[in-house]
Amino acid sequence: MLAEVQSVDVNTRVVHAGDLNVQYDYLILATGARHSYFGHPEWERLAPGLKSLEDAVEIRRRILMAFEYAEKISDPGARAAAMTFVIIGGGPTGVEMAGAIAEIARHTLARDFRHIDPSSARVVLIEGEPQVLAAFPEDLRTSAMKQLQDLGVEVRTGVHATDLTEAGLRVGEEFIPCRVKIWAAGNNASFVGKSLGVPVDRVGRVVVQDDLTIPGHPEVQVIGDLANFIGKDGKSLPGVSPVAMQQGRHAARNIMNMIEGRKPQRFWYFDKGSMATIGRNKAVADLRLLHLSGLPAWVAWLFVHTVFLVGFRNRVVVLFQWAWAYFTFNKGARLITRNFQAETRPPA
Repeated sequence: MLAEVQSVDVNTRVVHAGDLNVQYDYLILATGARHSYFGHPEWERLAPGLKSLEDAVEIRRRILMAFEYAEKISDPGARAAAMTFVIIGGGPTGVEMAGAIAEIARHTLARDFRHIDPSSARVVLIEGEPQVLAAFPEDLRTSAMKQLQDLGVEVRTGVHATDLTEAGLRVGEEFIPCRVKIWAAGNNASFVGKSLGVPVDRVGRVVVQDDLTIPGHPEVQVIGDLANFIGKDGKSLPGVSPVAMQQGRHAARNIMNMIEGRKPQRFWYFDKGSMATIGRNKAVADLRLLHLSGLPAWVAWLFVHTVFLVGFRNRVVVLFQWAWAYFTFNKGARLITRNFQAETRPPA
C-alpha cells in the first residue's frame, strides 16, 4: 500500500500513516535518512542533495538550466557565475558528482551551444577534512584528488561553507558566485526513528542491539541509514548500500526464525570494500587487501554494479547503455522539466 509513515507505536504494534493505521506482528523499519544542513534548513532550497530519483531529476534540471541561462546572457561576470558548479562535501557522493559534472561540461555538452563554451565551466568541490574520501585509505585519497584535478575539478579541502545565498556561497573569507550548488555534506536519520521511544544518536539514528532489534521489542528491527549498529571495531557501521543490503537479508532471516519459535540471531557485517567512481576510466577501489585506482578500479566498479542488478535482461541493457555512453560520451537524456522561462530569462 502507498502511505507516508508518521510514527510507530511499539507498545500497541501499530504503524501510523496519516488516516491509515496498520497493525503488525513483525516490523522492519528502513526509512533511511535525509540531508543534514547543520542547523540551516533554509539551505535545502538553494543546494539540493541526492537521495532519491526526484532529487536526481532536480539536480539534472539545475545543471542544464545553468548552461541555458549562460547562453542567453552577455555579461562576463554573470555568465561565469552561471557556469560555476559547487559541490559541498567530499565523500563518495560529492566526488562522483563533481567528476560527472566536469565530464558533462567538457564532453557531453561540448557542441550544444553557440555562444558559450561548456568546457570552460568551473567545478568546485568543497571538503572540510584535509582530503576527500576521508573513509578511504591514504593512497586512494591522494589518487582520487589527482584524478579530480585531471578532470579540471577545483578541490578545496580543510574549509567549510559558512553561508549560502541565491548568488553563491561563502567559504571562509571568500565568496564564490555560482548558480548551482549541490549538497553532499551530511545526513540526518528519518524522524520516524524518534517515535520508537528508544535511544537515538546525535543524527537521529536508532541505537539497535546486536541482532538489529530495539530494546524490549524483538519484533521490531531497524536497518540501513536509520540504524546505528556498532561493528566489531567499536565504530558505527557506515550508511552505505552494502550495509543495508546485508542487514535487510539478516532481518528477513530473523523474522523466519521468530515465526518458527527461535530467537533472532546476531548480525555480523562482512566488509567487502568500498568504491567510488570519479569519471571516465577514473575511480578508486578499496578491496580490503587490494587497492585499485584509475582504469582497473573503474572496470571493477562497473563489474560489481552490473552483478548486483536484478535480472539478466537488466544487466544486458545497462551494459549496452554504458558501452554506448563510453564510446559516444553521451550521458543520456538531457531533458529539462518544469517551467523554465523565468529561469532562463536574462536580467532586464
